[in-house]
Amino acid sequence: MKVLVAYASRHGATAGIAERIAEVIRTEGHVADTLELPAPASVDDYDACVVGSSAYLGHWEKPASAFVREHRDGLVARPVWLFTSGPLGTDEVDEQGQNVRESAAPQELSELTDAVAPREHHVFFGALDPKTLGVGARLMRKLPAGRKLLPEGDFRDWQEIEDWARSIARTLDAA
Repeated sequence: MKVLVAYASRHGATAGIAERIAEVIRTEGHVADTLELPAPASVDDYDACVVGSSAYLGHWEKPASAFVREHRDGLVARPVWLFTSGPLGTDEVDEQGQNVRESAAPQELSELTDAVAPREHHVFFGALDPKTLGVGARLMRKLPAGRKLLPEGDFRDWQEIEDWARSIARTLDAA
């Protein structure tokens, strides 16, 4: 099968996740293309789609949300998976006892899942390299609370990402 992995990435961490997903799908015997959004695209040439975005302040990047909305008819006609990257750190539960992955789900998720009925939505931990940040975020990180909110490091779990991509490939094999 031919799979499109479309993504929006603000600082590159989500791009790395999307590339790894496509790589694993290819090693499992499928064709997989990656597409950084926004870009002119069609889903017509693909049998399945994976769409992902980094999440900031509770929202997906606008190009990713727009892609799902604009291609709703094409996406609903084929298997679709969605992913979000964003939480930073290693704790699954925050200080208030909230599941970090659930809290990181974008506010648009309900609308997007209603629109395209994805097989699954998965939240991956992200990465933060302070050198990639804009002035406002760099200033925020100078404060103790800002450093806690925006910890430096790569928190992506590559084994988790690869396992998820393999599960997509297995689902496509069974189709």
